[in-house]
Amino acid sequence: MPTTYKTLKGTSEGQYKEKGSKFIGIAINCEDEEEAKQLLAKWKNDHHQARHLCYAYRFGINKDVYRANDDGEPSNSAGAPILGQIQSFDLTNVLIGVVRYYGGTKLGVGGLINAYRTAAKEAVENGRIIEEVVKDRFELFFSYQDMALIMDVVKDSDAFINKQIFENDCYLKIAIKIESTELLLSKLESFDSLKIEKIGTF
Repeated sequence: MPTTYKTLKGTSEGQYKEKGSKFIGIAINCEDEEEAKQLLAKWKNDHHQARHLCYAYRFGINKDVYRANDDGEPSNSAGAPILGQIQSFDLTNVLIGVVRYYGGTKLGVGGLINAYRTAAKEAVENGRIIEEVVKDRFELFFSYQDMALIMDVVKDSDAFINKQIFENDCYLKIAIKIESTELLLSKLESFDSLKIEKIGTF
């Protein structure tokens, strides 16, 4: 199993213009298909006057979850060249969308392939590629009365807290280096209110 992978830090954009059409590439770090759906819905709303929103994504440390979508453009003229850029930069846990504002002149399949590929490439090149260490990811559910002690254990383990909710029922979403997982779980065993669910390793 790989111990590191390349992905993007944050969000970046790129642009390409051809015969009046404007192509806006958006590249973002994204961890799963559910998050991708939410981002695509937001982009569609932000660019509601655009003719097309084509995209591709790839997830997982083994890069085995991926999809390309042409959104009404000719088959394989948009999603495939976007996915090709994800593969070319050897990225995973990434979503790239390219919004097209139609300029009134058809570009042909070859022109579309070049436009979508270039906009995607510009978006990646304008961003920051980082190397991430593979981590175990967990969700923790526990009572408010255990919150302070559980937070101490989690922080002492050098886990990364991705999300936290502190109410009567508390919630943490954490990521931790694989070599530290066993020790953290053993320290958390003593909390009766705690329920731990593993999200995955990536």
